[in-house]
Amino acid sequence: MQFTPVLRAEALKVRTLRSLYGTLLAVFAVTTAFSALAGVSETSDPDFDPLFTALSGVLPGQIAAIAFGALVVSSEYHGNGIRLSLAAVPQRGRWFAAKLTVVAVPALVVGLVTAFAALVAARSGLGPAADGLTAGEQVRGVVGCGIYFMLIALFAAGLTTLFRSGVATLSTLIPFILVVSFVIGDTAGGAADFLPDKAGQIVLYQTHDGSLGPWTGLAVTALWAAAALLAGAWRLRRRDA
Repeated sequence: MQFTPVLRAEALKVRTLRSLYGTLLAVFAVTTAFSALAGVSETSDPDFDPLFTALSGVLPGQIAAIAFGALVVSSEYHGNGIRLSLAAVPQRGRWFAAKLTVVAVPALVVGLVTAFAALVAARSGLGPAADGLTAGEQVRGVVGCGIYFMLIALFAAGLTTLFRSGVATLSTLIPFILVVSFVIGDTAGGAADFLPDKAGQIVLYQTHDGSLGPWTGLAVTALWAAAALLAGAWRLRRRDA
């Protein structure tokens, strides 16, 4: 079977699952709302970074992006739907590529729209405090935010394929991001920049003094996502549906 009809079939699955629309809506709503709230917060902190403040809604919003990536894949394992999918598309690599495409494209598009809306909402509250942001920094923040949402969703999709369970992925990633990453970040110094979430979030800062830059940070997150996807592909090929 050619790739195009496989992609259409996978896209149809996404369009027919209302829960997936809910997670994408949550990405937009949560990120924009928290960024808007951050925009009216105190800006006298010496470590105040206007770009990160404007896009800080990404921190809670990424949970919804993780849920989206996990749900797209885990829906296949409900009622052994994966058996039907692989019976229709015996080429497992082709099926997996189509599945990842329907994760990546919506996550990227929603991420870009969300980042722009969050920046606009927060800037209206920040007022003169955000005047130092250049157009290039704002474009970098919006584009980088969209890419980050896509990568974190793909990371979740890869782990879900490896674990064959969305619950296992959510139980692993969400505590890691909410708890472990912060604890390690407070004790490991510069090494924390290489964690999957913290590396990608460097692009959200106007300035950063660590060993990674905005785009190299995203590259590190991409490597984490690639590792999860390769592990998931290995599990998919090695185990019977």
